[in-house]
Amino acid sequence: MVIVDGMNSFERAVKRIFDLVCSFFGIVVLSPVFLIVYVALRVQNEGSVIFRQERIGYKGRAFNIYKFRTMRVNSESNGKPQLAAKGDERLTKVGKFLREHHLDELPQLFNVLKGDMSFVGPRPERQYFIDQIRQVNPDYDYIFLMRPGLTSKATIHNGYTDTLDKMLVRLQMDLEYLQKRSFWLDIKLIVTTVIYIVYGKKF
Repeated sequence: MVIVDGMNSFERAVKRIFDLVCSFFGIVVLSPVFLIVYVALRVQNEGSVIFRQERIGYKGRAFNIYKFRTMRVNSESNGKPQLAAKGDERLTKVGKFLREHHLDELPQLFNVLKGDMSFVGPRPERQYFIDQIRQVNPDYDYIFLMRPGLTSKATIHNGYTDTLDKMLVRLQMDLEYLQKRSFWLDIKLIVTTVIYIVYGKKF
């Protein structure tokens, strides 16, 4: 199966400029929210405020994704990667609130600014789970043609990917996005995501 990127080089450049400008603007405008969340997590006193985890992104390169900490320290104490799920018992009280309102994702604006991520693109995954997905569908390699994103069609409509089956569904949706993607489709997905968050839709 051969998949062709729906964006040409000019459109990809425009997309990157959009990411740079909007991530910087978002960090500045949302700085009071960053401060409030920082204080809440410090009061909770459950490890570091910022959680870093290695993910695989654009061109198959590893990078550290940033999130506000939502889980207890040593939530994977057995050393085996575990998928997050709705109602996860590892969540702290503050973490649960952050997850429900997607505030834990805010530090990823710095990932976008750095170029590790984009506003729209496939969610970045850990190598452990990528290896499992590729055993079933080797087309996962096409995902590396795109920068991973804060949101996507799969993020909005496929919910928490807490099983391998959901990961495979997400992969198909991400591959469809790759073939059809455009700047205007990105804007549509960003607006849809914002509306869903404002109205409290769970995804």
